[in-house]
Amino acid sequence: MEIKKIDCIFSVCKVKNYSLVNFESEYCFIGKTDEENSLVCAASDVPANATECDNGWKAFRIQGVLDFSLIGILSKISTLLAENKIGIFAVSTYNTDYVLTKEENYDKAIEVLCKAGYHIV
Repeated sequence: MEIKKIDCIFSVCKVKNYSLVNFESEYCFIGKTDEENSLVCAASDVPANATECDNGWKAFRIQGVLDFSLIGILSKISTLLAENKIGIFAVSTYNTDYVLTKEENYDKAIEVLCKAGYHIV
């Protein structure tokens, strides 16, 4: 399986609303529930109405379009990283999964996945 490194520093935020979010940005992940409005975006795109923000995340994505019938892909990656004391923040889109780790753990995460047989691009 191929893993693509993403050259961007991300922030994970809570926002009052999405009125100031730059939806034209290359990466913008939102999640809305009855309790919160969440946003994952480039650190340079954090909106002024963010109420909480955790900076310093880096990401990679599982390359290709993942069929919904595929089982355990994210689980295998998260287990490998957890066994190596690396926490993650995962975001799924219609096509694929994105995995974020704190900047200080990113190189180790890539190394762990490489040793496990994942092809890193």
